[in-house]
Amino acid sequence: MLVAGNWKSNKSFNEAQEFAHAFARFPKAPLGVEVMVAPPAPYLAALGTKGVPFLLGAQNVSSTGPGAQTGEFTADMLSGCGVTDVIVGHSERRDGHGDDDDRVAEKVNRVLDAGLRVVFCCGESLHDRQSDVHFDKVLRQLESGVLHLSAEVMSRVVVAYEPIWAIGTGLTATALQAQEMHAAIRQWLSEAYDTDIAKRIPLLYGGSCKPSNADELFACQDVDGGLIGGASLDPESFQALVEAAGRAVMNREKPKA
Repeated sequence: MLVAGNWKSNKSFNEAQEFAHAFARFPKAPLGVEVMVAPPAPYLAALGTKGVPFLLGAQNVSSTGPGAQTGEFTADMLSGCGVTDVIVGHSERRDGHGDDDDRVAEKVNRVLDAGLRVVFCCGESLHDRQSDVHFDKVLRQLESGVLHLSAEVMSRVVVAYEPIWAIGTGLTATALQAQEMHAAIRQWLSEAYDTDIAKRIPLLYGGSCKPSNADELFACQDVDGGLIGGASLDPESFQALVEAAGRAVMNREKPKA
Protein backbone atom coordinates (compact mmCIF):
# COMPACT_ATOMS: atom_id res chain seq x y z
CA MET A 1 0.00 0.00 0.00
CA LEU A 2 1.15 3.52 -0.80
CA VAL A 3 -0.28 6.64 0.83
CA ALA A 4 0.88 9.65 -1.18
CA GLY A 5 0.17 13.24 -0.19
CA ASN A 6 -0.09 15.95 -2.84
CA TRP A 7 0.05 19.36 -1.17
CA LYS A 8 -0.46 21.23 -4.45
CA SER A 9 0.18 24.98 -3.93
CA ASN A 10 -0.34 24.98 -0.18
CA LYS A 11 1.77 25.67 2.94
CA SER A 12 4.56 28.12 3.60
CA PHE A 13 8.02 26.64 4.07
CA ASN A 14 7.73 27.02 7.85
CA GLU A 15 4.40 25.17 7.76
CA ALA A 16 6.01 22.40 5.71
CA GLN A 17 8.74 22.03 8.32
CA GLU A 18 6.16 22.00 11.10
CA PHE A 19 4.26 19.23 9.32
CA ALA A 20 7.42 17.13 8.99
CA HIS A 21 8.25 17.58 12.68
CA ALA A 22 4.69 16.71 13.73
CA PHE A 23 4.52 13.67 11.46
CA ALA A 24 7.86 12.40 12.76
CA ARG A 25 6.31 12.02 16.22
CA PHE A 26 3.84 9.41 14.97
CA PRO A 27 4.76 5.71 14.94
CA LYS A 28 6.49 4.49 11.81
CA ALA A 29 4.28 3.38 8.95
CA PRO A 30 2.84 -0.12 9.40
CA LEU A 31 4.60 -2.98 7.67
CA GLY A 32 3.63 -3.06 4.01
CA VAL A 33 2.76 0.67 3.84
CA GLU A 34 4.84 3.34 2.12
CA VAL A 35 4.28 7.04 2.78
CA MET A 36 5.15 9.78 0.31
CA VAL A 37 4.55 13.53 0.40
CA ALA A 38 4.85 15.89 -2.58
CA PRO A 39 5.30 19.46 -1.27
CA PRO A 40 5.63 22.56 -3.47
CA ALA A 41 8.79 22.45 -5.59
CA PRO A 42 10.66 25.32 -3.85
CA TYR A 43 10.81 23.26 -0.65
CA LEU A 44 12.21 20.04 -2.10
CA ALA A 45 15.94 20.66 -1.76
CA ALA A 46 15.70 21.88 1.84
CA LEU A 47 13.35 19.11 2.95
CA GLY A 48 15.44 16.51 1.13
CA THR A 49 18.46 17.31 3.30
CA LYS A 50 16.54 17.22 6.59
CA GLY A 51 15.69 13.53 6.73
CA VAL A 52 11.92 13.91 6.55
CA PRO A 53 9.86 10.94 7.84
CA PHE A 54 8.40 10.10 4.44
CA LEU A 55 9.46 9.59 0.85
CA LEU A 56 9.78 12.89 -0.98
CA GLY A 57 7.77 13.43 -4.14
CA ALA A 58 7.56 16.16 -6.75
CA GLN A 59 4.31 17.42 -8.23
CA ASN A 60 5.72 18.07 -11.69
CA VAL A 61 8.81 17.77 -13.91
CA SER A 62 10.07 19.20 -17.16
CA SER A 63 9.41 17.25 -20.35
CA THR A 64 12.82 18.40 -21.63
CA GLY A 65 16.40 18.02 -20.54
CA PRO A 66 18.77 20.72 -19.28
CA GLY A 67 19.18 23.88 -21.29
CA ALA A 68 17.45 27.14 -22.14
CA GLN A 69 14.12 26.30 -20.47
CA THR A 70 13.43 29.16 -18.07
CA GLY A 71 11.42 28.10 -15.05
CA GLU A 72 11.65 24.36 -15.73
CA PHE A 73 13.31 21.73 -13.55
CA THR A 74 14.53 18.37 -14.79
CA ALA A 75 14.14 14.90 -13.36
CA ASP A 76 17.87 14.74 -12.64
CA MET A 77 17.58 17.97 -10.63
CA LEU A 78 14.77 16.40 -8.60
CA SER A 79 16.85 13.30 -7.98
CA GLY A 80 19.64 15.49 -6.63
CA CYS A 81 17.21 17.01 -4.12
CA GLY A 82 16.36 13.65 -2.59
CA VAL A 83 13.13 13.15 -4.54
CA THR A 84 12.12 9.52 -5.10
CA ASP A 85 8.72 9.94 -6.79
CA VAL A 86 7.26 12.30 -9.38
CA ILE A 87 3.56 12.87 -10.06
CA VAL A 88 2.91 13.06 -13.80
CA GLY A 89 -0.32 13.70 -15.68
CA HIS A 90 -2.38 15.05 -12.79
CA SER A 91 -5.72 16.35 -14.02
CA GLU A 92 -4.89 19.88 -12.90
CA ARG A 93 -1.76 19.80 -15.06
CA ARG A 94 -3.59 18.26 -18.01
CA ASP A 95 -6.53 20.68 -17.89
CA GLY A 96 -4.87 23.91 -16.82
CA HIS A 97 -1.23 23.77 -17.87
CA GLY A 98 -1.11 22.21 -21.31
CA ASP A 99 0.05 18.73 -20.36
CA ASP A 100 -1.40 16.80 -23.30
CA ASP A 101 -0.86 13.08 -23.80
CA ASP A 102 2.41 13.53 -25.72
CA ARG A 103 3.92 15.80 -23.09
CA VAL A 104 2.80 13.51 -20.29
CA ALA A 105 4.42 10.52 -22.02
CA GLU A 106 7.68 12.45 -22.39
CA LYS A 107 7.60 13.38 -18.72
CA VAL A 108 7.12 9.71 -17.84
CA ASN A 109 10.22 8.89 -19.87
CA ARG A 110 12.29 11.62 -18.20
CA VAL A 111 11.34 10.46 -14.72
CA LEU A 112 12.16 6.82 -15.41
CA ASP A 113 15.41 7.69 -17.18
CA ALA A 114 16.49 9.50 -14.00
CA GLY A 115 15.90 6.36 -11.96
CA LEU A 116 12.86 7.76 -10.14
CA ARG A 117 9.40 6.30 -9.68
CA VAL A 118 6.54 7.83 -11.62
CA VAL A 119 3.03 8.28 -10.22
CA PHE A 120 1.02 8.31 -13.44
CA CYS A 121 -2.38 9.96 -13.10
CA CYS A 122 -5.38 9.16 -15.25
CA GLY A 123 -9.04 9.94 -14.87
CA GLU A 124 -12.32 11.09 -16.35
CA SER A 125 -14.53 14.16 -16.10
CA LEU A 126 -18.14 14.14 -14.98
CA HIS A 127 -19.18 14.52 -18.63
CA ASP A 128 -17.14 11.44 -19.56
CA ARG A 129 -18.83 9.39 -16.85
CA GLN A 130 -22.30 10.63 -17.68
CA SER A 131 -21.62 9.84 -21.36
CA ASP A 132 -20.53 6.30 -20.39
CA VAL A 133 -17.08 6.72 -21.94
CA HIS A 134 -15.16 6.84 -18.64
CA PHE A 135 -13.47 3.47 -19.08
CA ASP A 136 -12.40 4.35 -22.64
CA LYS A 137 -11.04 7.71 -21.49
CA VAL A 138 -8.89 6.27 -18.71
CA LEU A 139 -7.58 3.35 -20.74
CA ARG A 140 -6.65 5.67 -23.63
CA GLN A 141 -4.61 7.78 -21.22
CA LEU A 142 -2.82 4.65 -20.03
CA GLU A 143 -2.17 3.57 -23.60
CA SER A 144 -0.61 6.90 -24.53
CA GLY A 145 1.32 7.30 -21.29
CA VAL A 146 2.77 3.91 -20.41
CA LEU A 147 2.18 1.36 -23.18
CA HIS A 148 5.50 2.29 -24.81
CA LEU A 149 7.42 1.36 -21.66
CA SER A 150 9.38 -1.86 -21.35
CA ALA A 151 8.36 -4.47 -18.81
CA GLU A 152 11.67 -3.88 -17.00
CA VAL A 153 10.78 -0.34 -15.91
CA MET A 154 7.20 -1.07 -14.87
CA SER A 155 8.42 -1.81 -11.34
CA ARG A 156 8.90 1.96 -11.04
CA VAL A 157 5.39 2.87 -12.18
CA VAL A 158 2.46 3.68 -9.92
CA VAL A 159 -0.97 4.40 -11.41
CA ALA A 160 -3.26 6.88 -9.67
CA TYR A 161 -6.88 6.92 -10.78
CA GLU A 162 -8.50 10.34 -10.47
CA PRO A 163 -12.23 10.68 -10.89
CA ILE A 164 -11.85 14.36 -11.79
CA TRP A 165 -15.43 15.07 -10.81
CA ALA A 166 -14.56 14.07 -7.23
CA ILE A 167 -11.51 16.33 -6.76
CA GLY A 168 -12.15 19.38 -4.63
CA THR A 169 -15.91 19.03 -5.06
CA GLY A 170 -16.71 17.11 -1.90
CA LEU A 171 -17.95 14.24 -4.07
CA THR A 172 -16.35 10.84 -3.76
CA ALA A 173 -16.62 7.82 -5.99
CA THR A 174 -18.28 4.96 -4.20
CA ALA A 175 -16.10 2.03 -3.27
CA LEU A 176 -17.83 0.07 -6.04
CA GLN A 177 -17.05 2.76 -8.63
CA ALA A 178 -13.43 2.90 -7.51
CA GLN A 179 -13.06 -0.88 -7.58
CA GLU A 180 -14.65 -1.14 -11.05
CA MET A 181 -12.18 1.34 -12.53
CA HIS A 182 -9.18 -0.10 -10.71
CA ALA A 183 -10.13 -3.59 -11.87
CA ALA A 184 -10.35 -2.31 -15.47
CA ILE A 185 -6.90 -0.73 -15.13
CA ARG A 186 -5.46 -3.93 -13.66
CA GLN A 187 -6.96 -5.95 -16.51
CA TRP A 188 -5.53 -3.55 -19.08
CA LEU A 189 -2.08 -3.85 -17.49
CA SER A 190 -2.39 -7.65 -17.53
CA GLU A 191 -3.14 -7.61 -21.24
CA ALA A 192 -0.51 -4.98 -22.07
CA TYR A 193 2.23 -6.74 -20.04
CA ASP A 194 1.37 -9.79 -17.97
CA THR A 195 -0.56 -10.75 -14.85
CA ASP A 196 2.45 -10.75 -12.53
CA ILE A 197 3.48 -7.23 -13.55
CA ALA A 198 -0.10 -6.00 -13.25
CA LYS A 199 -0.39 -7.41 -9.72
CA ARG A 200 2.77 -5.63 -8.58
CA ILE A 201 1.85 -2.15 -9.86
CA PRO A 202 0.23 -0.09 -7.08
CA LEU A 203 -3.12 1.40 -8.12
CA LEU A 204 -3.99 4.45 -6.03
CA TYR A 205 -7.37 6.08 -5.63
CA GLY A 206 -7.13 9.86 -6.06
CA GLY A 207 -10.55 11.36 -5.48
CA SER A 208 -11.29 12.95 -2.09
CA CYS A 209 -10.02 10.09 0.02
CA LYS A 210 -10.19 11.02 3.72
CA PRO A 211 -10.21 9.28 7.11
CA SER A 212 -13.97 8.83 7.04
CA ASN A 213 -13.97 6.74 3.84
CA ALA A 214 -10.43 5.35 3.71
CA ASP A 215 -11.21 1.96 5.29
CA GLU A 216 -13.96 1.29 2.76
CA LEU A 217 -11.87 2.39 -0.22
CA PHE A 218 -8.66 0.64 0.88
CA ALA A 219 -10.60 -2.57 1.45
CA CYS A 220 -11.28 -2.83 -2.28
CA GLN A 221 -9.31 -5.64 -3.88
CA ASP A 222 -7.61 -3.47 -6.50
CA VAL A 223 -7.14 -0.27 -4.48
CA ASP A 224 -3.55 -0.17 -3.21
CA GLY A 225 -3.59 3.16 -1.41
CA GLY A 226 -4.40 6.74 -2.23
CA LEU A 227 -3.14 9.93 -3.82
CA ILE A 228 -4.35 12.32 -1.16
CA GLY A 229 -5.02 16.03 -1.59
CA GLY A 230 -6.70 18.05 1.15
CA ALA A 231 -6.50 15.33 3.79
CA SER A 232 -2.69 15.27 3.44
CA LEU A 233 -2.30 18.85 4.69
CA ASP A 234 -2.99 17.99 8.32
CA PRO A 235 -0.55 15.55 9.94
CA GLU A 236 -3.18 13.85 12.12
CA SER A 237 -5.54 13.39 9.19
CA PHE A 238 -2.73 12.04 7.02
CA GLN A 239 -1.60 9.68 9.77
CA ALA A 240 -5.15 8.36 10.03
CA LEU A 241 -4.96 7.43 6.35
CA VAL A 242 -1.62 5.69 6.90
CA GLU A 243 -3.18 3.69 9.71
CA ALA A 244 -6.15 2.80 7.50
CA ALA A 245 -3.71 1.50 4.89
CA GLY A 246 -2.06 -0.60 7.59
CA ARG A 247 -5.41 -2.15 8.51
CA ALA A 248 -6.04 -2.94 4.85
CA VAL A 249 -2.69 -4.70 4.57
CA MET A 250 -3.43 -6.78 7.67
CA ASN A 251 -6.86 -7.77 6.38
CA ARG A 252 -5.43 -8.85 3.04
CA GLU A 253 -2.89 -11.04 4.78
CA LYS A 254 -5.47 -12.84 6.90
CA PRO A 255 -6.10 -16.39 5.70
CA LYS A 256 -9.42 -16.71 3.95
CA ALA A 257 -11.99 -18.99 5.54
